[in-house]
Amino acid sequence: MMKELHEHGKTTEEIVEVLKRTPIHPRVVPAIKAAHALGCDLRIVSDANLFFIETILKHLGLREYFSQINTNPSFVDEEGRLRIFPYHDFHNSSHGCPRCPPNMCKSQIIEKIQAAISTEGKKKRMIYLGDGAGDYCSSLKLNEGDFVMPRKNFPVWDLICQNPTLIKAKIYEWSDGAELEKILLSLIETISMQEKASLLSADYNLASVSVPPPALPKAFQVPV
Repeated sequence: MMKELHEHGKTTEEIVEVLKRTPIHPRVVPAIKAAHALGCDLRIVSDANLFFIETILKHLGLREYFSQINTNPSFVDEEGRLRIFPYHDFHNSSHGCPRCPPNMCKSQIIEKIQAAISTEGKKKRMIYLGDGAGDYCSSLKLNEGDFVMPRKNFPVWDLICQNPTLIKAKIYEWSDGAELEKILLSLIETISMQEKASLLSADYNLASVSVPPPALPKAFQVPV
C-alpha cells in the first residue's frame, strides 16, 4: 500500500498529517501519563509499524512514556517512500503460531518480555490492553495475578467470550477511553496496595495485613 501511495504522489509528510488526525479519546492520554507516573513500565505490542506509532506518540507528547515498542520495523528510503517490513521474517521461516498473521505473533513477544523480567529476578504483574484478534493469542500467555483488558465488542473480546476459562488472567472489559482510564488506574492502585502490604508483612513478620482495595468493577464472569 505504501508503494501505491508513493506512486500516486503521496509524500511521507502527507502521511504524517493524516496520522496526526487519528482520533483519540480525551481520557487516553491522561491515563497513559498517570500510569507512567505511578511507576508502570509501559510497552507497546502492535501489528502497526514503527513510523506510524512514533509519529502519533510524538504528536501527542507520549513517546518518552514508553520503554519499548514492539512492532513491524519501517523507515523512509532515499526516494522518500515509507518502507515497512514484517516483525517476523516469514519469508525465511514461520513463527509457527496458527492463530496469528505470518508477520507477527504477539504471544511470542509477551513471552520474551516475561523471560526478560524473570531474568532480572523481579516479580511484575502485567496489565494487557487490546482490541484486535491478534491480542487474543497474547492474552492466553498471561499468568494468574495478571490482568487483561479487552475492548468490549471488538475481536479480542469476541474471542475471549467463546471460552473465557482459557484465560488465566482476570478479565476487565472496557468500552471507551473513560472506562479504560478508570479501570486501568484502579488496577494499578490495587496492585500497588497489595505489594505494599506484602512488603509490610515481610518487614514486620506479621501474620496478615488487611488492606481494603479500591473499588473496581466486577471482573468478567465466566458463564457456568
